[in-house]
Amino acid sequence: MPTGTPFLLPLFSCTVPAGFPSPASDHLEDELFDLNRLLLRHPDATYLVRVSGESMAGAEIHTGDLLAVDKQMEADHGHIVVAVVEGECTVKQFVYQKGSWWLMPANPAYKPYQIRDTDEVSIWGVVTHVLHELVPGKLAALLRTRD
Repeated sequence: MPTGTPFLLPLFSCTVPAGFPSPASDHLEDELFDLNRLLLRHPDATYLVRVSGESMAGAEIHTGDLLAVDKQMEADHGHIVVAVVEGECTVKQFVYQKGSWWLMPANPAYKPYQIRDTDEVSIWGVVTHVLHELVPGKLAALLRTRD
């Protein structure tokens, strides 16, 4: 799916400290930043999926979040992926540990899944971004209309 018209936003040239404000916090870049270029490395191979469950809470991925998933990227150690295990979709961290590949939750209440046979797991893409709404509103409303 082509991205169409770029969605441009002003980009400030300074960073925002998580502590005290910087005196140079009013510097704006000359160029605008296209969010499509940030979110969509491979636009024709990217999809969004909504999260349910808390198995990835330690990675700040929660119920209701949207994940941007790139089907073209090859999954590697440490990537968070969307996988199908026994016919069910899941989001987990793809980890190589102790000579085996694992799908690891980021919540100790859930068990890791060891991949013993590559035919039993299908990787549907690498998660490139988490869209998490801090002020409930448009995203939550949009998702409610799709239920």
